[in-house]
Formats: sequence, structure tokens, C-alpha cells
Amino acid sequence: MTALRVACYAADSRALVALLRTRDAEPVLQQCGDVLTAAVVRGVPAAVETAVRCLAALRVRSWEGDEVLADQLDAAIGGATPFLRPLPVDLEELFGLLEGDPAWGGGWVDLNTGECRSATADFGAPWGEAEPEDTGRRLHVACARSHAAYRDMEDFIAALDDRSLVDALGATITGRGAFRRFKDALAASPTEQRRYWLFSAERRHGRARTWLADHGYRPTPPAGSSRARPTPNAPGQP
Repeated sequence: MTALRVACYAADSRALVALLRTRDAEPVLQQCGDVLTAAVVRGVPAAVETAVRCLAALRVRSWEGDEVLADQLDAAIGGATPFLRPLPVDLEELFGLLEGDPAWGGGWVDLNTGECRSATADFGAPWGEAEPEDTGRRLHVACARSHAAYRDMEDFIAALDDRSLVDALGATITGRGAFRRFKDALAASPTEQRRYWLFSAERRHGRARTWLADHGYRPTPPAGSSRARPTPNAPGQP
């Protein structure tokens, strides 16, 4: 996962294709799909055969956002121009606006740069409240409720084989404080905890991709290696 994150943040399509050729891509299809698309367009060796395999896995899995990404890969493989407009937006930053704390979440996406900015940020004069919403410079992001994230917990539990863990986790997701109790209980099983963070990230990427497509855009990797190199994984995260 560290190598994959480095390749995606650096938009290193050759390194990503090399990784996906020797690993099971299904747990990270949404997270690496845009750099893989770029690899196909740039003619990176083995990118097309890797994209075909990932496209097939997306069609079978069929989570939210998978069909959008599958169509994107299909267009790249066929040499077609995607219908959706490219925007260099970071899906992790976007789902942070979409699924953050409702009291603080939401914000805007800069349609010139792809930058995601929180509604609580100090936007300065160019992003002032007096600026009309229809200037075409920004796309408003409303913070959604936590229903989708709750379904992630339910679906993860349903896919587990360990019945004792299923029972333990199932008991945590009823009533207020469900997210905290679920994460506390999952911490007792580090392997499943890592699987959940990966599962959850993939689902959130898909939802952010769908939201962006609904507004006529598709995410593209940054030009070159402009993003900072990701730091080592935080405890409990993939």
C-alpha cells in the first residue's frame, strides 16, 4: 500500500502498472484508476492489459462509482475522448468535504485548479461570500449525512467469516456513538482493521467519483510529481 500510494501521489504510471501486474488490484481499483487511465493514454507498456483486467473487476464488483471508472478505462483503451471534463481534484480531499462532520463539512472545488476548500476556510477576496455562485469558478459541495458510511460498516461486517467478530462488531453499530464503538472493537483485530480502512477508503473514493461525474467532471492525476510524497501510514490506516 505504501508503494501504491507513492506511485499514485507522484502520478508515476510506470511504477503503478508494475505494481498492479504482480498484485491483486481489486482492493484498490478506485484509488489507482485515474493514474492507470493516464498510463493507458501515455502508452505505458502493459498498461492496456492491466486496465482490461481492472475494468473487468470493476464491472463484476459494481460498487458505487465502479461503472463510472470502468467507462473511463474503456474509453482510454479504445482511444476515445471521455465525455466527462477533466479536473485535477484529489478524491480523498473531495470525500472529506462530502462526508465530513456535518457541522464543519462541505465547501467548494476550484474548477480552475481542482483544489478542495472547506466551507470554514478563509477564502480571501477571490472566494468571498459576495462572489456570485454562477461565476463558473467553483463547484459547491454540500456535506452529506453519514448513512453511506454506516452502510460501509454493515457491508464489511456481512463479508466477514469470523462469526465471533461478526457478533462483536454487529453489537457496536446500534444507537448513538456507533462509529466510535465499531472502530474501538475493530482495533482488537489489527488485520481486519487494516482491511476495513482499505475497504472504506475504496467505497468513499467511489462515492466521490460518482458525485463528481454527476456534475460533469472526472478526476485526473496531477501533472508530473507536484504532490508531496505521502508520509508513512498512520496507525490503524492502510
